Formats: sequence, structure tokens, C-alpha cells
Amino acid sequence: MESANVFFNSNLKLLRNRRKNSQEQQAQLLGYTRSKYTALENGQTGNPPLVDLVKISNFFKVTLDDLLKSDLSRWSELELRKLETGDLEYISGKKMRLLSITVNSENKENLEYIPVKAKAGYIAGHADPEFIAKLPKFTMPNLPQGTFRMFPIGGNSMLPIVPGSDFIGQFVEDWRTLKSRIPCVLVMNGAQDFVFKFVTIGEGYFLLESLNAVEQAPYTVDFSEVLEIWKFYSYQSRQMPEPTSDVQQLKELVTEALADLKYLKDKE
Repeated sequence: MESANVFFNSNLKLLRNRRKNSQEQQAQLLGYTRSKYTALENGQTGNPPLVDLVKISNFFKVTLDDLLKSDLSRWSELELRKLETGDLEYISGKKMRLLSITVNSENKENLEYIPVKAKAGYIAGHADPEFIAKLPKFTMPNLPQGTFRMFPIGGNSMLPIVPGSDFIGQFVEDWRTLKSRIPCVLVMNGAQDFVFKFVTIGEGYFLLESLNAVEQAPYTVDFSEVLEIWKFYSYQSRQMPEPTSDVQQLKELVTEALADLKYLKDKE
């Protein structure tokens, strides 16, 4: 069965070994005969019945999607430990909820817009289909596949993206897909505003950094404080960007030179 990026057999063996169970012991825990379990783990069962996949998924507290399509041997020790304690949902964001969306007459997803006056209401109503249905909505050409939403941006921490711009973000279903310093809007639990920052995932927390470091120093938030993450796709602004000053150009050149020096030093 382990073809076309299906990792069921190797994942089953890895999960069993992490619990230090023999094949005989694991078979008993699942209510199988030794021969049936061995056939499943060794790939001798070409198309395992769905009922068996669900039983194994529930036993190891891993989603069917990850059990079949994720190479668990590539997961970090933190992710595997979280999986075994039932806390993996906080890393992936899957513990939050299913996203409420709206569609147009052609059954294509709308791009909902959260106006400034609806910011506080969105925190409370983000999981309410009726609230989402009342938001302004429109379509945009050339959007890739996925779910998108538009958020108004305030504050000076992400200059030169000016306050009053509108951020278009793509919904991040699995937080583990975020790389280092990805610009995102975070919808925070209990907050009255959205947080627009560079996001880096840590062990149980997100590191948030501003584009304008003078305005705000980096800080961290726990996974449990975050309701939704929307990865930057584009933004709209009614203000022309300011021309780059000579001082700013010099600063950028120095920054690039320092980065090149660090790269050369690391190669030594």
C-alpha cells in the first residue's frame, strides 16, 4: 500500500514502536489477531478496510489524513510528543474549528471583508455561519485555490504598509506548514483587533515580529491564544508609498552587506 505518498504501513510501525509494543501486544490492544495486524503493518493488506483505518486512527489519536499521507518519521520530536498526549491540535490549529465560509451562485467561495466596525464582532462571531453570512463579500480574479478573507490593518508596526490598508490573507488550515517569518494576520482569542506580524512557529508558541522594529519589539504568544491564522497574499491601499530616502537606501545597503558577511562567515 505504501505508494503514491501513502505512509500508512511505516506510520503504523513507528507509532507502535514509540509505545514499545510488540506486534503481538499491539494486535491484542486493537482486538486483532497477530496475523491480521502483521499483514496491516507489513503492507500485505492491499486496501485496508475503512473500519480498520478509523480504529487505528482513533487508537493513536492521529487524523486519518496524517495516518495515511504524512510521513511521521519526518515530524519533530515535539510534534510526535504532542500527538501522543493529544495536544497536536494546538500545533496544527485543528483544535479550533471548521471554518465558516460563504459561496456565490456558482458555488465558488466568496472573499468576505471584515470592516473596521465589525472587528470586535468577528472575534465573537468568527465561528457563527450567520455572522459570516452578513459580512460584505465579493470575488477577485486570479486568486489561487483556497479560502481568502480581507482584514483592515491599523497601527504603524508594519510600515511601509500604511494603516488603513486592507490585507488579503489565505486561511492556514495546518499551522505546521508555516515557515520562518511569514507575514500573517492572527485572530486572537479575547483581543479587540487583529494582529498583523511576521510569524515564526516555536515549541508551543508563535514568535511575532514587526516590519517596523522601532515601533514594536518581537514578542511571543501561546498557541492557545490564537483562533485563526491568515497568510499574506496581497494588500490594497489608497495611499501612495513614500519615496525611499537616501538614509533608508544606505541602511538597506548596510543591512545587505552585513547579511552577506554573515553568510560568508557561516560557510567558513
